[in-house]
Amino acid sequence: MVKMGKDYYTVLGIQRGATEEEIKKAYRKQALKYHPDKNKSPGAEEKFKEIAEAYDVLSDPKKKDVYDRFGEEGLKGSPGGAPNGPGGFTYTFQGDPHAMFNEFFGGRNPFEQFFGRGGGGADDDMDVDDPFINFGMGGMGGPRTFGMGMPHGGRLEKKQDPPVTHELKVSLEDVLNGCTKKMKISRKRLNPDRRTTRSEDKILTVEVKKGWKEGTKITFPKEGDETPTNIPADVVFVVKDKPHPVFTRDGSDIVYPAKITLKEALCGCTVKAPTLDGRSVTLKVSDIVRPGMKRRITGEGLPFPKTPERRGDLVVEFQVKFPERLSQEARDTIAQVLPSS
Repeated sequence: MVKMGKDYYTVLGIQRGATEEEIKKAYRKQALKYHPDKNKSPGAEEKFKEIAEAYDVLSDPKKKDVYDRFGEEGLKGSPGGAPNGPGGFTYTFQGDPHAMFNEFFGGRNPFEQFFGRGGGGADDDMDVDDPFINFGMGGMGGPRTFGMGMPHGGRLEKKQDPPVTHELKVSLEDVLNGCTKKMKISRKRLNPDRRTTRSEDKILTVEVKKGWKEGTKITFPKEGDETPTNIPADVVFVVKDKPHPVFTRDGSDIVYPAKITLKEALCGCTVKAPTLDGRSVTLKVSDIVRPGMKRRITGEGLPFPKTPERRGDLVVEFQVKFPERLSQEARDTIAQVLPSS
């Protein structure tokens, strides 16, 4: 005769041959009844752990099959059971009953809905499968669907949180030369008990490459908040250009607005265009300059992202300043000089 050891069915308050749904329902009821946050009686913590172990075994088809055939001693490979466990199978409960509880209920606190914020105050034998009770676990089908879409015997599969995005502001000089940015983030991390969390700061180092375009993304995998029921989010930095006092950016080109007078536009001019590295480039213009006309100075722009040894252009965009007023003599002179059509 097989020695059964612990009777996991009795622990959960169900009969042998119970269905998967009955096992889940029994765990919900017993775990809520003996959870230490609600039940302050001596031995509640140990009972809560025993309930978790029973559910861990009976919700897993392989463990349950071994247990049903050989009992606890056979399941754990103890003397009196099958040697070293059937087929070499040896089980030891090493889970955290609180983490199991949190995963089962989707990381939410069911006591706020069942028992109020103070805990307690409800019938210990209440039916936690009441169709009007809804934990609000998004994506799990609403009321009466605990465990649906939840593999591994009804435990909620951890899902990764959506990415956490931050702007990484860089100057045009940063993009020209490349630089190192150190970004400080604050996040939650699990304590060794795998239940509670602590806040901690971390420095993430971003090596800004020459020529990076606005919108470039740098991803640090799983550096977001960590809880017992989630996979931490990726932290993503998105490159954003800082406004420059002189230039604007157009891809790998930089644009310099050169302001000239109407006389210079008509008679020719010489413009000294500044560069990002502090030099200036002389540009002589003899043609008539129309508002918005552009001239390119090759190779004085930003590095190309894929070939940083090559650079875009410095684009000189002319802005013609018209006089506020003209004397009658000047008007007459212009009228005589300029063609009428």
